[in-house]
Amino acid sequence: MRVGADRMCMPAPTIEQFVEAVTSTVSANERWVPPSNKGFLHVQPLLMGNGPVLSLIPAPEFIFLIYVTPVRNYFEGGLKPINVVVENDIHRATLGGVGNIKAIGNYAGIMKAQAKAKANGFSDVLYLDSIHNRYLEEFSTANVFIVKDNTISTPVLGRTILPGITRKSIIEIAHRQGFKVEERLVPVEELFDADEVFCCGNAVCVLPVGSITLNGKRTTIEEKSVPLIRHH
Repeated sequence: MRVGADRMCMPAPTIEQFVEAVTSTVSANERWVPPSNKGFLHVQPLLMGNGPVLSLIPAPEFIFLIYVTPVRNYFEGGLKPINVVVENDIHRATLGGVGNIKAIGNYAGIMKAQAKAKANGFSDVLYLDSIHNRYLEEFSTANVFIVKDNTISTPVLGRTILPGITRKSIIEIAHRQGFKVEERLVPVEELFDADEVFCCGNAVCVLPVGSITLNGKRTTIEEKSVPLIRHH
């Protein structure tokens, strides 16, 4: 939030204010925490501008709030492998934009691609870079990982990739488990040679990808008897 606030010309709460707000809100809504294995309490921080301003200038005042809601699995199928489509025309983020921070406008630009994918029976959309239209970026609300032998690869952080805490945690755990982790440019073609593909995010958690469709051609990801994300 502090990094994003600086980019958006907004003041950020202190760490103490942030922790106190989260703790107080969760404590006040403890009764809404779902039973184990039935879901989780999603905690969402929000920082927004406010004030009588129509001009294109930073807001004169800001509201910082925390809201929580009990949720089930992000996708209807639960932990079942999801079916995704690679988007060729619409891009999630561009260089010089705000794709690497939690800006609300990031989601507005992908609504059309998301709606089209859902209408065609897909669970989510995987976006490519806006320069070459070849390298993996992110899913609509999640980071992407591919597994090949003992190597786990994920798009390198830059000015368009959101540095999620779930992504960071997976990389650290993978290192401790003895996997080789590569943060690099990942060509879309590598999806179809991978042993496993999965996505991760705060709300998504970690989910396997069952199939990938590119240019109308659907490829099923061969699932091992003990997939990495379930075994570890």
